[in-house]
Amino acid sequence: MRFSLIYEAQTTDASRAGDRRVFEDMVEQSVLAEEMGFDVIWAVEHTGLTNYAHMSVPETFLAYLAGRTSRIGLDHGVVCLPPAMNHPVKVAERVALLDILSKGRVHFGVGKGGTQQEAGTFGYDLAELQPMIDEAMYLIPKIFVQDEIEHNGRYIQIPRRPIHPKPYQDPHPPMYLACTNTETLKRAGGRGMGALVLGFGGPEEVAKKSIIYREAWASRVIADQVGYRPIQHLAALCPTVVLDDGALARKIGIRGQRYFMESLAYWYSGGERPDHTKWQDDLTESTTGEMVIKSRWASEEITVDFSDSSMALMNPNHAYGTIQDCVGYVQRLIDAGADEMLFICQMGTVPQWAQLETIRNIGKHVIPYFRPCSV
Repeated sequence: MRFSLIYEAQTTDASRAGDRRVFEDMVEQSVLAEEMGFDVIWAVEHTGLTNYAHMSVPETFLAYLAGRTSRIGLDHGVVCLPPAMNHPVKVAERVALLDILSKGRVHFGVGKGGTQQEAGTFGYDLAELQPMIDEAMYLIPKIFVQDEIEHNGRYIQIPRRPIHPKPYQDPHPPMYLACTNTETLKRAGGRGMGALVLGFGGPEEVAKKSIIYREAWASRVIADQVGYRPIQHLAALCPTVVLDDGALARKIGIRGQRYFMESLAYWYSGGERPDHTKWQDDLTESTTGEMVIKSRWASEEITVDFSDSSMALMNPNHAYGTIQDCVGYVQRLIDAGADEMLFICQMGTVPQWAQLETIRNIGKHVIPYFRPCSV
């Protein structure tokens, strides 16, 4: 079992000062996470999604962390592979060098991105991206291992060239796929890749997705495998705020999740831009006046009912609360089939002090509960 943090660089302040603050905060959290025994820092990749995600160059963020840390994993969750956004040669070069400089601490996830806003930035139609993403994800591990690469594909053409450097890990870092629906889960399992389950569905949904993924893994054929290092690994999102005051943690956590959800709805499904300054303190109203927020995360349907504030605060599908609440929820995800907790507390309205206290509480109490030998 791995215990990790995942970052969107989500912020309520899209100014230059806000950008400086959010990245400085994430670096402080990441350094603390290594001290507290966390296993991995995951960084997403999004372009042009104001407030929702300012993590547009995860390779720079992770490279900086490589110099500030010595042990913790540095993971792309995920690199978007439209060729004009991230050409496979440049992806292979960047990942290999980060792997060298971090002495083999890199994990490498891939995907296509989730919105037309992003795809259109680089001249693509989101609905037409999957074939070129497939071509790129099969090509990159070949670049990792071959002395020279030559490729004449439908979307990517590379004349014969030597590409350097090669990764620290032999043959290459483990590869993962962003999974938000049945087809991507089958694709990940069938191709021998780890699955990053990036949704708010909770343990029941994780259990269903684990079955789909592992059945696809068990029936995979070598000809469909991506790369040369198959890995059966399911990482599940775990929204979390863990404080001594459980009621305060739930209040802060559900506000953060609301901001996340409404930001998601704005960019993914044309909802209203969120304005947390208009929220009632008891969270019985959304900025749009709706009691039930419906959105999509990529192709995953997301619904949260805020019509009853007491029920919202006690929603079992999160790890908002005390240490005991977090332990119980993590156990439910483990029982559902998760191999890794992708703790997310960096949601727009969650203050830095609460994120730091959450990291300390998980490091001091939750990780040692599941790994008694942990410090």
